[in-house]
Amino acid sequence: MIYSLQNNSITKVIYNPYLDLMDMKGRQRYQKNVSAKERFKAYENVFDESTMRAIFKLSSQGYFDDLKGTIKIGKEANVFSATKGDGLVAIKIYRKSANFKKMYEYMAPDPRFSGLKRNKTNIIYSWAKKEYRNLLRARSAGLKVPKPIAVYNNILVMEFIGDKDAAQQMNKDKPTTSELKSFYETLIKDLKKLYVEGKIVHADISEFNILNYNGKPVIIDFSHAVDIKYPNVKQLLERDVKILVRFFKRQGLKIDEDKEWAKWTVKN
Repeated sequence: MIYSLQNNSITKVIYNPYLDLMDMKGRQRYQKNVSAKERFKAYENVFDESTMRAIFKLSSQGYFDDLKGTIKIGKEANVFSATKGDGLVAIKIYRKSANFKKMYEYMAPDPRFSGLKRNKTNIIYSWAKKEYRNLLRARSAGLKVPKPIAVYNNILVMEFIGDKDAAQQMNKDKPTTSELKSFYETLIKDLKKLYVEGKIVHADISEFNILNYNGKPVIIDFSHAVDIKYPNVKQLLERDVKILVRFFKRQGLKIDEDKEWAKWTVKN
């Protein structure tokens, strides 16, 4: 196990939880190939005592069995795979060291978070809940996004996107030439459905926040998504669209940023 709880206190926290799941050869390869700085970013900078307690609670409630490995190391959070029976789920853990002031500034104008208290822990927990709610909205609008399973404190449990291995980000697994046009058109349709039916804007779209799963796009990282009543929301939407256009232009699709944005007839 990666943790144990006795007498209401954590008595064992392994230096690197991932190593606890490896055989000896695996541990040696990991220690050889992964720098101390990367290990800190992946583990020590995430697994504080209160987070370990939250992990234990979610695991004891049956949401997952054991953490398996790292999927992504991000600026605000790390994402891990975890076993659940014979399958996998994704565990997103928001760092307690994240810039909560920027999170507050981003959330405060969102009408869904009016009255948000400017308290570090409260803001980070609210940020996790925000992504959970945004994913629900996206799925209700018909988008293929990770299904949110549970949220508790700074931990979000989600559907695992992939087969045995996690699906890759679009910047690493680019659409093939034959997939390019349909991939782009699907993403544009998804952004429209997200706005018109889900009533939110992603506000952080890029090739790093889109997975390529069996030749189909899956949008991820909804923590920045805002309600359509958010100030300057059209500018955020325009930015999302033009970022997509620029990426697909670089891949060879003949499209123009201004012309593509001009096709939008979204009304508030």
